[in-house]
Amino acid sequence: MTNTSASATSVVSEAATRLESAAATSTPCPPVRDLLGATDVDLAYQVQRELADHRISRGARVVGRKIGLTSEAVQKQLGVDSPDLGILFDDMRRTGDEAIDAGTLLQPKIEAEIAFVLAEDLDGDDFSPERIRAAIDYATAALEIVDSRIDGWDITIVDTVADNGSSGLFVLGEEHLGLDDFDPVAATMTMRVNGDTVSQGTGAACLGDPLVAVAWLARTAAAQGQPVLAGQIILSGALGPMVPVVAGDHVTADIAPFGTITARFDKGSAA
Repeated sequence: MTNTSASATSVVSEAATRLESAAATSTPCPPVRDLLGATDVDLAYQVQRELADHRISRGARVVGRKIGLTSEAVQKQLGVDSPDLGILFDDMRRTGDEAIDAGTLLQPKIEAEIAFVLAEDLDGDDFSPERIRAAIDYATAALEIVDSRIDGWDITIVDTVADNGSSGLFVLGEEHLGLDDFDPVAATMTMRVNGDTVSQGTGAACLGDPLVAVAWLARTAAAQGQPVLAGQIILSGALGPMVPVVAGDHVTADIAPFGTITARFDKGSAA
């Protein structure tokens, strides 16, 4: 899809309005690829940025980034050959000991992954393995509750990028480990919902190495003029398949060597 500057601005605003309305009314909307084109990822990132600017203007604070589409199978499903990224805000963070109001989500799914917190900015043009390792303060277990404002998760790469990487909420674990204390590739994960095993995997499921995912995200964010900064969180991508959750579900993920992380969804809300 080719857009002049004026028409691009118009469709970006229209797509942003559609997604914001879906979130505000808890009513999933049609895909936005009819506005943006099926392959215009740059335009989709403009929508993501406009939505982020609106959110920041209402008081939200950026606390990091998330990477999505790290699974080769999901990339093939969407017809792409690279991941995508989204923005993490302070109001997206939850703790394992609080009930998550499922009524604030539209079509939630959950996945387990490793989060990294930065000790220094990842800007410039050096994203070598040595630089990435040096920039990381610590790692911890994470649960990401992904969500889609697009009805029925009928998404392409353009839809999910525009919709902030289909982001929802996230929970971070309490155990912090430096990179000298564990090998991200060797991390193992088993996730259970209401006691039933629903997802398993290892660090190798995340682009072969979660640190490779961090490097991709850092390079891409810097190229967009918004590098990840010291103190910010990077959700590095799922270690196994994501699964749907509903009100009343209790999720636990054992991510070695970090231990167990949990999320509870309030029975009193409709998912």
